Amino acid sequence: MKKYLLIASLIGISTISFAQDVNYMELGMTQNKSGNYADALRNFSLAIEKNAANPEPEAFYNRGFSKYNLKDFSGAISDFDKAIELKPTYFEAFIARGQSYSKKDNHKIAIQDYNEAIRLNPLEATAYFSRGISKTKLENYRGGLSDFNKSLELNPEYAPSYASRGDCKTKLGDFKGALEDFNKAIEISPKRGGYLSGRAFAKMNLTDYTGAIKDYEESIKLNPDDADDWYFSGFCKTQLENFRGENGEKGALEDFNKSLEINPNKLAAFYGRGFVKSKLGDHRGAIEDFSRASGAGNSEGTKIVYTGKISKIQLDELRNGILDKTKIFPFSEDKSEVYFSRGIARAKSGDAKNAIEDFDKAISLSPIFAEAFFLRAVSKSNLGDQRAAIQDCNNAIFLNGKYAEAYFLRGILKIALSDNSGCADLSKSGELGYAGAYNVIKEVCN
Repeated sequence: MKKYLLIASLIGISTISFAQDVNYMELGMTQNKSGNYADALRNFSLAIEKNAANPEPEAFYNRGFSKYNLKDFSGAISDFDKAIELKPTYFEAFIARGQSYSKKDNHKIAIQDYNEAIRLNPLEATAYFSRGISKTKLENYRGGLSDFNKSLELNPEYAPSYASRGDCKTKLGDFKGALEDFNKAIEISPKRGGYLSGRAFAKMNLTDYTGAIKDYEESIKLNPDDADDWYFSGFCKTQLENFRGENGEKGALEDFNKSLEINPNKLAAFYGRGFVKSKLGDHRGAIEDFSRASGAGNSEGTKIVYTGKISKIQLDELRNGILDKTKIFPFSEDKSEVYFSRGIARAKSGDAKNAIEDFDKAISLSPIFAEAFFLRAVSKSNLGDQRAAIQDCNNAIFLNGKYAEAYFLRGILKIALSDNSGCADLSKSGELGYAGAYNVIKEVCN
């Protein structure tokens, strides 16, 4: 018996030692490289927690990288802030923070970070390339051109720099120069639809419509849902008077139809299709398309965020997520768990009003019942009382600071009420392991 106890003790010691020896940073780095950003994020968080007394800037930098790739740009900026605070010469973190600001369309701030990165390391091509992108977004095409030139001087085989310089030359009307740059970009990376469509646009402006159509065809094979490529292909075909396709070939009409199928609000495609219909004798159809082109209103880029009520699907997902995690509570004298469980059953049956009464009772009997506060918030939200729901989320988070679902619900309710701090709650929710948060962040926080 003594021998058994000794073996068991040694096994316990070995297991504890192994847990302490886990290299969370190394695990996270491997997962980042393989594209498993959510698991990488969790391991970097564990590394940060493990070394809280002596924080490592690399842990925050790499967690920021994970968040960036999960489209949580605000969360990434917070981590890059911390990395820079710990290591003020961390030029890679300045670049990464700049790229995160750029993704949020805050290009002026991004340029400041790129400037600092260049001051710290004037030979880093990525800093010049990224600064060039932000300058072009601000319509400073000559400034962008200068930065892409420098980037290519430092890294002459980087296809995105050639393509981006080609875009700048296109904006400046240098279509011949743009064509040369896109040719080089395609030589390095032949299977990039954006490079092919950029070259096609340059050819179109040089009146090489046949060459442009060939490039658009190749680009469409790679990116069949690009409404712009279909539109410009149709435009080139109208120049060659190929209005309706024959022998299995698509004509301009088919291309404009496809463009509108992908983007029903593309006004230029209505105009192009109206032109083709007019050429084909369909004057009534042409008038309708011209009318829509002139009066439909440009809703391209419109983003629907959330209505005042969170959808039933989202509510069910949150509620069921809690149920999946919740074990049966011990039966207590105050019976708070009984009211809580009945509240869940009522909520699932669609009786939010009576569910709230049961959660009220559970909370009155057990004021530290975080789950009851949270599920009461879900029911209140279902009835449209979003501000009261937010307060219940506040209470749930106060009682359990790692309540990912409560951060998520509070985040989307804040956004519904036009409070942009909701994005920080979504970021925190994702950081704590609620993967659904990143889907919402992609839609509404960027």
